[in-house]
Amino acid sequence: MTAADLHTLTGAYALHALTDDERETFERHLAVCEACAQETAELGATAARLGLAATVTPRAGLRDDVLRRISTVRQDTPGHPGPPQTVRTGAVRRRLLSRWALAACLAGAVGLGGVAVWQHQRAEDAVAQAQRAEQNSDRIAAVLAAPDARTDSARLGDGATGTVVVSDRQDQAVFVVAGMEHPPSGKVYQLWFDDDGTMRSAGLMDADQSDQTVLLDGAVGGASGMGITVEPAGGSDRPTSDPVALMRFPA
Repeated sequence: MTAADLHTLTGAYALHALTDDERETFERHLAVCEACAQETAELGATAARLGLAATVTPRAGLRDDVLRRISTVRQDTPGHPGPPQTVRTGAVRRRLLSRWALAACLAGAVGLGGVAVWQHQRAEDAVAQAQRAEQNSDRIAAVLAAPDARTDSARLGDGATGTVVVSDRQDQAVFVVAGMEHPPSGKVYQLWFDDDGTMRSAGLMDADQSDQTVLLDGAVGGASGMGITVEPAGGSDRPTSDPVALMRFPA
């Protein structure tokens, strides 16, 4: 796989559509490519939004209406090929291909029934993750879809990328992470609100998942940011280690 190929995999990575070997290779690439790390975080947040969207039941009679229209619409005659389009430069073209690939995959998933179809297409660990997230899906979706939602993304080190979404109206925050290394055995990642230098527990991350969407536990209140530390299993009342990541909440 060439370096040029790696730049086109951001969408597939966000949808967990890579093989294990491809994923490991791409995560090494993320550690040294700022552009791909940023795009992966943004696409991961978009995938989370669509994956949590509610499935809409088609109105009665829609199928019959579509079939009737098909029988009355004339098919266009194929046209002559036009002049060749201007070829975009490598980086821009790769990024457009990646975004179009993601949009096509997500549109297909939503059209076939939303997250239910998507879960069937993903590996067992991703399905388990979706089932756990489903318990808080309404609250997560409310934050992600809030009109005042603000988003910021950052590289967290070791190839991981994080995106935080904050809504003042909901008074809650959602953290989306991709490529997070597993914590040491017997340890867990704990999230914290940063209340002007005082850290307030915001819940635990799933130690078995590198990619996850987490609703921070508790109200945002006056918190100016968030942090992540490694803590003993079950968490701690206050941080017992240096933060592995700190993020400011978007203004």
